[in-house]
Amino acid sequence: MSIKVRFAPSPTGKLHVGNVRTALVNWLFAKGQGGQFVLRIDDTDLARSTAEFEQGIELDLRWLGLDWDERHNQSKRFDRYEAAAARLKAMGRLYACYETAEELDRRRKVQLSRGLPPVYDRAALNLTEAEKAAYEAEGRRPHWRFRLDGKRVAWEDLSRGHAEVDTASMSDPVLIREDGLFLYTLPSVVDDIEMDITHVIRGEDHVTNTGAQIEIFEALGGPVPAFAHMPLLVGADGQALSKRLGSLSISEMRGQGYEPIAITSHLGRIGTSDPLEVAESVQALGESFAFSKMGRSPARYDTADLDRLNAQALHAMDHATARPRLEKLDADLGEAFWNAVRPNLQKFADVVDLARIVRGPVTPVVEDPSFAAAALEVLPDTVDESLWPTWTAAVKEATGAKGKALFMPLRLILTGQPHGPDMAAVAPMIGRERIVRRLRGETA
Repeated sequence: MSIKVRFAPSPTGKLHVGNVRTALVNWLFAKGQGGQFVLRIDDTDLARSTAEFEQGIELDLRWLGLDWDERHNQSKRFDRYEAAAARLKAMGRLYACYETAEELDRRRKVQLSRGLPPVYDRAALNLTEAEKAAYEAEGRRPHWRFRLDGKRVAWEDLSRGHAEVDTASMSDPVLIREDGLFLYTLPSVVDDIEMDITHVIRGEDHVTNTGAQIEIFEALGGPVPAFAHMPLLVGADGQALSKRLGSLSISEMRGQGYEPIAITSHLGRIGTSDPLEVAESVQALGESFAFSKMGRSPARYDTADLDRLNAQALHAMDHATARPRLEKLDADLGEAFWNAVRPNLQKFADVVDLARIVRGPVTPVVEDPSFAAAALEVLPDTVDESLWPTWTAAVKEATGAKGKALFMPLRLILTGQPHGPDMAAVAPMIGRERIVRRLRGETA
């Protein structure tokens, strides 16, 4: 069977790590087996959907390397949903309800006070045509519910194993609002059938919905896809991420300097038995993906892990890959420079400050002028790859300093910083003239 999955974001906000993980797992599962990935924009809520958010979704997915094989907008398919709704109405499976939100809320409270589950009582099924007409005359417009079979619906979940939902314990779901707006469920099922979606992969918070959706698939005569419900993401402290997702949008993370492969490696491997390391590519991540590796516990999203993976990705990046980005930052000082400084990068933009060490200006930190003068006195005339070991040996002999007392003052003078790249590699790049000026305490 050819695998075909879909990601159906709503363009009413930015993509964040929660829904991107859903997109990623869909993509990894399909692409790892030669399948197709469909981007389906859920823009049926025309009032809240915006072109800006839609374009942001596309930008974020492409930046992460998650391109799609098909793309659809649900707002262009209302005729398909109307046709499906008409079929369900004709079958008696979609029925009109006239209760207001306040009336339904009072009814639920009464049921709870009596120790009963707050399930819709299907009172609307008993309405006469005259009663419906009276409601219409009042100005009420119906919302439409799908009449469930009230049975145990079972499926083999790729992530959770055997799963069952008793639809007798559920309220008949509302598929169409009073204002005629289709809610997510019916368009999703219609599109899954007509687009030949084979697998629906999402968070475990949708498990209960699956029972009702399977009944809608069956009522419309469509093939029921396979389902996978993943454990949700939690923070490093084990608490829900929901209140913090605004600060975890992909666009913000891009602005903060995170690498796409660090984000996809992190989201693709947390909560699995795979080691939390950077993948060679998102394609390689797909080749190694399997639901059997996914645990049942919530996956812990820890920014410290992402930071580590981001650094790992940069430390492994070759100069040819880095060069176009270095050029944009005016920080391409050659392959030797890149190889010398990349082990010190946490974010790519850090390279700008490291290039300044070589080109200047650097304001030296001279804690002991006599030490600096002695170092200047023994500075070799020729600055090449042998500079650092030759020079530090001479400074040691001249001053008696050794270990940290020898190397730290020289680092502070040449770079103005207590930490940084391997001095043996970068000192020759600084050049003799700048070294001399910095030893004299001049900004150079």
